[in-house]
This record gives sequence, structure tokens and C-alpha cells, in this order.
Amino acid sequence: MKSTFKIENKIEVLADFAEAFQREVEPWNLPPALQMNLDLVLEEVLSNIIHYGFSDQQLHWIEIHAVYENGTVMLRISDDGVPFDPTEKAAPDLTQSIEDRPVGGLGIFLVRKLMDQVTYLRENDHNILILEKTISS
Repeated sequence: MKSTFKIENKIEVLADFAEAFQREVEPWNLPPALQMNLDLVLEEVLSNIIHYGFSDQQLHWIEIHAVYENGTVMLRISDDGVPFDPTEKAAPDLTQSIEDRPVGGLGIFLVRKLMDQVTYLRENDHNILILEKTISS
């Protein structure tokens, strides 16, 4: 099963996208906890792209491809923003107190924890983030 979405780089489109994504993947009958995690991961990744991914105020498009095959959900998110490889970002030091911890990095950490595989590619001036999660039986 496959679904494709294309959204503008505007934060106000995220709520509508989240609803559309949930409707589209409902027939996949994903476990509720996995659906919640996918929603969280998508919100984190997309909001980061929208907030930090573009060096201008122009309209840009973000494409999201969702595939569910053989017990694995794969999300492929593509944008033409500034190059950013989240797999190279160091994990935050969770032993530090919240007051001493630098701002940022927890969202990427969360995405890595919730997904089984996180892969980054830069192709044709596009960031491509591939997120995979296998459903446990």
C-alpha cells in the first residue's frame, strides 16, 4: 500500500496534513501505538524542515511518500532545502539537567529512537530522509 503527499513549507499546513495522513493509512490497520509514533515522527521532521530548512521566504514543496509492505512502514521525505543530515547529529547528553542542556537535538533523538532505520541522502539538490519501522508480531 502506498500514499503520496505534497505540502507547502508552511507550519499551518501540518494539522491538515496530519489528518489526511491518518485517513490515508487507516486501511493499513497499523497498531495504534505505531500510528501515534508515525504521527509524532512526521510532525517533528516536517516542522524542522519548515522552520530550519529554507534560507528564503519562497514557496517550497515537501514530498512525503508512505509505503506499507511486508510488515514494514517506510516514510520517504524529500525537500529542496539547505543540506542537513540528521544522522550526523550527535545524540543529546541526557545526563545533563534540562537547564544545562543545549537547545535542540531532542526531536532528532526521538525520531531515531522511534524508528528502526533512519537514512539520509542528498540527491539532485534535495534532502531525502528515509524512515523505516517494522511491525513487531
